[in-house]
Amino acid sequence: MSGRTVRIGCSSGFWGDSAMAAPQLVRGGNIDYLVSDYLAEVTMSILAKAQAKRPDAGYATDFVAVTMAGLLRDIAAQGIKVVTNAGGINPLACRDALQTLIDEAGVALTVAVVLGDNLTGRADEFRATGVREMFSGAAFPVEIMSANAYLGGRPIADALARGADIVITGRCVDSAVTLGPLMHEFAWRDEDLDQLAAGTLAGHIIECGPQCTGGLFTDWRRVGNWENIGYPVVEVSADGSFVLSKPPRTDGLICFGSVAEQLVYEIGDPGAYFCPDVTCDFTQVEMAEVGENLVRVSGARGLPPTSTYKVSTTYSDGYRNQALLVIGGAEAAAKARATAETVLARTRKMFAARNLGDYSETRIECVGAEDMFGAAGNDSSREVVMKLAVRHDSIEALNIFAREFAPAGTSMSPGTMGFGGGRPSPGPVVRMFSFLVEKAEVPVTIALGDQQFPCDLPTRGGFTASASLTTQPVAAQPVQGETVSVPLIKLCYGRSGDKGNNANVGLIARRAHYLPVLRAQVTEERVQAHFAHVCRGEVQRFDLPGIGGMNFVLHQALGGGGMASLHTDNLAKAYAQVLLAMQIEVPAAWAAELDAA
Repeated sequence: MSGRTVRIGCSSGFWGDSAMAAPQLVRGGNIDYLVSDYLAEVTMSILAKAQAKRPDAGYATDFVAVTMAGLLRDIAAQGIKVVTNAGGINPLACRDALQTLIDEAGVALTVAVVLGDNLTGRADEFRATGVREMFSGAAFPVEIMSANAYLGGRPIADALARGADIVITGRCVDSAVTLGPLMHEFAWRDEDLDQLAAGTLAGHIIECGPQCTGGLFTDWRRVGNWENIGYPVVEVSADGSFVLSKPPRTDGLICFGSVAEQLVYEIGDPGAYFCPDVTCDFTQVEMAEVGENLVRVSGARGLPPTSTYKVSTTYSDGYRNQALLVIGGAEAAAKARATAETVLARTRKMFAARNLGDYSETRIECVGAEDMFGAAGNDSSREVVMKLAVRHDSIEALNIFAREFAPAGTSMSPGTMGFGGGRPSPGPVVRMFSFLVEKAEVPVTIALGDQQFPCDLPTRGGFTASASLTTQPVAAQPVQGETVSVPLIKLCYGRSGDKGNNANVGLIARRAHYLPVLRAQVTEERVQAHFAHVCRGEVQRFDLPGIGGMNFVLHQALGGGGMASLHTDNLAKAYAQVLLAMQIEVPAAWAAELDAA
């Protein structure tokens, strides 16, 4: 790379990521910025409950107590700037706790806070104006736990321009903690759409930490070791192109496949990846291995943003309980299912006697019996974990369920070995409600010391249509002549994740000449049939010819998604593994190269 570059390392992909990450990047990553992402939708509800109990709570405490506590002197000495969304529901309390540590360390670091994302106090307004859920059309909840708009990178850039060394935000899009510094460093304007899309892509690649440096990689045996896995560093040029690397002498693997997998992770339509600052077109992105554990990424294109922010609202919807039971021996899965059905039948009789009503939802899964594969599964296990998950409006009913699950240990299946975690305890079902709000209705400010400064953010929208509508995919090519049947994992890399109640499954061809055959056989109809046991809506396929990839969006495939789901895989983390087991026909002449792979 020529010219000036900016090096950004990401130390956290979620609240609970490894404590080794930030020291590794600060002391060995040669970085200009340390960024971190702590927030998921359910995290916001947890933080809201914490703040309701204690006014000085409601932020990701690990950021202060674990990440920053031992690094403040290193960060100050090296001139590293820090950007994080650890503020959660209460970013000012996060700032105050951090400022106490800064004062104790005797270092000069200026902390700024981005405010404006928290819209919880406007719930009555949204309810009164008839706000509807953007996917289901449901009415606004009667009571909510949290409501936060996903802000973008521009407020972060403004805070840095005002002299901040550390910027703490509440809810923002995950990639904004990377885009904001790049907007500041390269003076990218709001109309520099290609650069903004490229900076967003850099943030998207690193926002989940080591998911791009060998974590969750399809070819996991190539990675070698995860013990000291390297956390990601992007070195970004003024045009937005970047090279992904990791600190020297760390474990993990950066290659085309590991980075391409992260590109397709949870992106939905790659021709219209919506962010507050820009709508991204990732269809023509290209990647090249330019050295050992070095991959160069370029080709992101930008479209105008919309005039709205997405708002994520969480609310409580009844209660849930989940019980685990280990069962072994012949017909283990059949015995497990019979046990679960017995518990349900017994408790339903007890509910009826007390006028408690029936369960609102139940789900039986046998972990170890390939239930996640549906009709394609192979149930031959002699040991399973039976998981019985239930939902009910009454916590009394779920306490009965917890009590009546225990007798299975002596009165039901032979080979019952024990319980997973003891007697199960009921808890609330947390659902997500998403809607759009006009940017002009969400004032954003920067708190710096005792002052607050308004952010002058663009609010007009110009998005017209997805770039996927004009993307030219590689032509599908039916196989001619003699064929052999192979699983997709021989031909593809894969990565999957969630967007609410929808699952995203991305596939990337291992070799360019595989893609035409893949496009011919891995169709929307076939993928829908493969996931018929979980997918209740349509399946869409989107093409990414730049990396030889396809992204499938499975609608209504997660049982409500997130904490509302009773599915074992409520976040679609293993859906790619399920799809990679699909058998397709390929030319017999490919057999030798596939066996050698």
